[in-house]
Amino acid sequence: MNYVSDIMYWISTGLLVPVVVLLIFFFGRSLLLIGSFFGQYLAIRRTSTLISKELEMLNRENIHTLIEKLPQKNQSLVVIYMQRLLNAKDNIPLRQRLLSDFDIEAEKDLSVSKTLGKMGPMLGLMGTLIPMGPALVGLSAGDIASMAYNMQVAFATTVIGLFAAGIGYVTQSVKQRWYLQDLTNLEFVAGLLNENEKKNYEA
Repeated sequence: MNYVSDIMYWISTGLLVPVVVLLIFFFGRSLLLIGSFFGQYLAIRRTSTLISKELEMLNRENIHTLIEKLPQKNQSLVVIYMQRLLNAKDNIPLRQRLLSDFDIEAEKDLSVSKTLGKMGPMLGLMGTLIPMGPALVGLSAGDIASMAYNMQVAFATTVIGLFAAGIGYVTQSVKQRWYLQDLTNLEFVAGLLNENEKKNYEA
């Protein structure tokens, strides 16, 4: 039994370095996510006001004039897919596929936030528990310096893991709300296009 417990102790201790490296990587990735999130926020503020204003006056009679009013140099996801919807003339299946593609692209953008939100606490907890073993060994041997060092590592990994998880959770929550609004607008445009084509077909 002591042999098995020693093996488990060596394995858990050996995992400390990979855990710390991943936490440092996730910390850097969370800082980059903050920067990209801020830039995305500024772009969405500009486009959402314009799109909301245009959609309020939109109906199936003037739906095809919307493409002229969309910003041509704007590369936000919703503008790109709205242009593709408007260019997909007489092709309802293609519009359905474009809506699905937009949902996939949104999920892809959310993947980093989801990874940080889920892996941050897991790695933080691992980084907390792994040094506790050596810390207890140092305490039993009277090595206060070793115990203090391991406790310092345990607390630091917890803080870094929770920081990365917090950034992931906040950005995921806000981005999901953005993409839900964008998908609603795209479905509205697709519905008007379908109604317009149905009316022309009946006529």
